[in-house]
Amino acid sequence: MQCRHIVGTANGHGGSMITVSRLDGSELFVNSDMVEFIESTPDTIVTLSDGKKIIVQQTPEELVEAIIAFRQRVMSPPKTETTE
Repeated sequence: MQCRHIVGTANGHGGSMITVSRLDGSELFVNSDMVEFIESTPDTIVTLSDGKKIIVQQTPEELVEAIIAFRQRVMSPPKTETTE
């Protein structure tokens, strides 16, 4: 199960969002800046900085990859086109 990462607005919510799937298959947008830690117990539990916990289908490794990919896209300098 892969995560997607979204820049900007997602379903009316601004910020740096990644999508995750709850155990029932419903999709949830999570602000990746709010992720404090991720546990595998064996379910994957995402704990947010406000103390809320979310159980998701993705593995901790998939979540970390999605967060890293999002941050790399945001932090990399804009690409410029060169004309000759």
